Amino acid sequence: MLWTVCILCMTTLGLMILLKKLNQPYLIAYLIAGILLGPYVLKLFTKPEEIEVVGEIGILLLMFFIGMEINIPNKKNLIIKPLLAQGIKILLSFVFAWFIGYLLKLDYKSIVLIGMLFTFNSTAVVVEFLKKHGTIHTAFGIVILNILLLQDLLLAPALTVLKFWNGDEFRYWDFILPLAACAGIFFIFRKIRHLREIKTSYAFIENDHDLQVFTGLFICLGFGLLAEVIGMSAALGSFIAGVIVGKMKAFHWLEHSLMPFKVFFVSLFFVSIGLRMDIPYVLSNYRLIVLGTLVVLISNSVMSSVFFRVLNFKWRDSLYGGALLSQTGEFGILALSIAYKTHIVEYELYKAGLGITCLSLLFSTVWISIGTIFKWRKNGNVISES
Repeated sequence: MLWTVCILCMTTLGLMILLKKLNQPYLIAYLIAGILLGPYVLKLFTKPEEIEVVGEIGILLLMFFIGMEINIPNKKNLIIKPLLAQGIKILLSFVFAWFIGYLLKLDYKSIVLIGMLFTFNSTAVVVEFLKKHGTIHTAFGIVILNILLLQDLLLAPALTVLKFWNGDEFRYWDFILPLAACAGIFFIFRKIRHLREIKTSYAFIENDHDLQVFTGLFICLGFGLLAEVIGMSAALGSFIAGVIVGKMKAFHWLEHSLMPFKVFFVSLFFVSIGLRMDIPYVLSNYRLIVLGTLVVLISNSVMSSVFFRVLNFKWRDSLYGGALLSQTGEFGILALSIAYKTHIVEYELYKAGLGITCLSLLFSTVWISIGTIFKWRKNGNVISES
């Protein structure tokens, strides 16, 4: 175990140093490390699902930190625009999926699954670039973050549909409970959005690092577990916890205490994605995989740019936003894995979808870097709303 972990750290560290010089995000290093150390190259790790389960904690921590950093929008247009944008994207995604299914003569279940893959983007990738470009706190950045959160909300009904297709008993409760929870979240956010601080006191934790670590992990993972039990995504539950905790000055130490955990677990999540890349399949079907990846990047960019433009953003901003939302994401991989395990899709479609998703995550970083050409800088502000 020690030998394995050391090689993983050494490989990841070397790739991170290289990417730092190239000014690229570190998640590329995690993906490549997973591919190199996976069961098809160096064979250091042969069971990707074991790392994947642990790595999913990283997504919860990532969403928790995002919640702590952002402010709840007061303007209605910052709430309405993401709703309209995601609605337009879902419509365009399923129209495009139907077109692909028609050309390839796929059944309706495969078409719906492809539509789901187009619907979800990578929160980790998008947030990384929003922070890097200084746009996360702008009106444009808030709209994109809210779009990503809406995608998290859509995960629950998407997984319910997959379970129903697998023959599981359909229950209305699976839809009613998440909807009730969403209404509750809306009223909580509405209540606290004008508050500068939620006053509370936990003085006994202030100088105890061990208590701080476990208190923070319990809050983050506990809210995630509660959301999952209700039928929503665990990531959304962690985000809600982050928003509430962000309003409490008594928990100002949380970011410092949990940051190392976030970095470590997020890296493991993306390593697990790389581990699942079937290299022999990709090499033998490289034309299909590369073409599929380009179709995903271009079509997602075009669809996203269109709905940003429809929402009255300038073309420069719209093209940049389209590049940010060009890839398929973590939740798409989750839906794809469930569909394969429950025999909804065949092995070939699963492997092709997984390969295309992994490559879209890798190449989207370059795609986004190209998209930054369209950023508009004025008076020191990046991206403005027209």
